[in-house]
Amino acid sequence: MKKIGVFYGSATGTTKRVAGRIAELLGVPAGDVHDVAEAAPSDVAPYDVLVLGTSTWGNGDLEEDWFDFLDGVEALDLKGKKVALFGCGDETMEDTFCSAVGELRKRLASTGVEFIAPYDTIGYSFEHSEARPDNTVDAVGLLLDEVNHPELTETRLRGWTALVADAAK
Repeated sequence: MKKIGVFYGSATGTTKRVAGRIAELLGVPAGDVHDVAEAAPSDVAPYDVLVLGTSTWGNGDLEEDWFDFLDGVEALDLKGKKVALFGCGDETMEDTFCSAVGELRKRLASTGVEFIAPYDTIGYSFEHSEARPDNTVDAVGLLLDEVNHPELTETRLRGWTALVADAAK
């Protein structure tokens, strides 16, 4: 299996907990799980697969720790790396649910990465998300709502990490 690194931004701790669970399901050692508030963009270098997670704030904004980190990552040539995206949000924010996941995708599109592991949004009810720009069932990554639907999280995590693991072979 290719080397996987998990990177997350978390203001309240929810995305951090989810990142830890994803790492556990993928067999990623704790040393390969990075809080972007404390990581350097160059920290992505040793990984073949990047699992990137964020919460959504305000009007669909990235968690604030992502901004400086992403500025540096966008300057890198990441051709050959695979990226799987995940995010936490609140579906009652029906026009911006997990939109920060879509923002991550947009910001990384020019780096040459290959995006993997889109995932369905079944079980959630919202009008729009930048993480589901074409308004189909599938989002660009895994979307989770720990506020309103924590009962869906474990099943969704297991299904999505299976896709990530398969793509990392």
